Amino acid sequence: MACALSVSSAAPPAAPTPSVPLGADTSTAVTTQAAATSAPAGSPTGAPAGAPTDVATSAPAVAGADNLVFAVRQVAQADRPAVVQITNEQVQMDQYNQPYTVPAGVGSGVIYDNQGHILTNDHVIAGAQSLLVSLTDGRAFTATLVGEDQQTDLAVIQIKGSKLPVAQLGDSSQLQVGDWVVAIGNALALPGGPTVTAGVASALGRTVQEPADPNNPNSTNGPFLFDVIQTSAPINPGNSGGPLVDLSGRVVGIDTLVAGQAEPGVPAQGIGFAIAINTAKPIADQLVANGHVNHPFLGISYVPLNPAIAAQLGTQLTEGVVVAAVASGSPAEKAGLQPKDVITSVDGKALHGDSDLAQAINQHKPGDSLALTVQRGGQTLSITASLATMPTS
Repeated sequence: MACALSVSSAAPPAAPTPSVPLGADTSTAVTTQAAATSAPAGSPTGAPAGAPTDVATSAPAVAGADNLVFAVRQVAQADRPAVVQITNEQVQMDQYNQPYTVPAGVGSGVIYDNQGHILTNDHVIAGAQSLLVSLTDGRAFTATLVGEDQQTDLAVIQIKGSKLPVAQLGDSSQLQVGDWVVAIGNALALPGGPTVTAGVASALGRTVQEPADPNNPNSTNGPFLFDVIQTSAPINPGNSGGPLVDLSGRVVGIDTLVAGQAEPGVPAQGIGFAIAINTAKPIADQLVANGHVNHPFLGISYVPLNPAIAAQLGTQLTEGVVVAAVASGSPAEKAGLQPKDVITSVDGKALHGDSDLAQAINQHKPGDSLALTVQRGGQTLSITASLATMPTS
């Protein structure tokens, strides 16, 4: 799987994913789609039969390679064994109302420690009744779900086995625009093991928005993802959850989204997105330790201010977000926020895009205070909210 920001992928995901706007830090109206809801259900799975059963317990890093072709080859040889195929199996009912198990989609993951923990995307494993993990050496395991986090689209699953290959995690803060990177994953669930593609880190620190949940008719847009690496390495359905690797053979990101359309009828090219490993690893650590992640919670739904809404509200403001609804009993309600309030700044920083408020909240932890500047009618108010823990359901 690989989420796509309205992705024009070669093969459709297991369930169609509607396109959604890209993060507000971009200047064009690009849409995205989960490249990961994997590859189509029913696609071939597994590694080639007869592959060797013994692999290194740790994928060796490649250092100081001057020749790009040689470097990519060495990275593929080092890290490919630690990249797994994840088949999301779900129960359906036949015409006689009898249950049967079918593959709902195929994605990727990477084994990152010697306990068999696998880091992947949440949308790869969402809704699974069972998870089948296939290695390049021909072995297959039923995985256990350790924890998942929809807010960051990350999940950790675990397999138990001997001599499991392990990919080494890198430091995404050392990555620079223009650095070569390698994406490894089960693109289109093609037989023969993971696909390797190469490109560059095209941009760093992007903000993108997840597509709506295709299985929830009431779902609108998904959560914002922050500190995202943009890459030109081709990413396709089935790549979701697979690693983005630097030329030292270390994982610097988790492939998650691809850009689909720059505008209606105009496909985007060479734009994929990976969650930076420095963002993903702390989430994985929380999932392993607690089975869940504690996110800060304000308790509002909102829309970006635009000229039409500004005219309805009778405000001269041009930037900010408009409170659409306030959750009962939430920190927002307790602080006195109301529908139609326009939030113009958080902690003294002006809101310029619709992702700015989510990013400001994300930089806090439950229990922190959030200072909001709000316009209500013709009045400017200062409101302080004490953030709670985001509900899990």
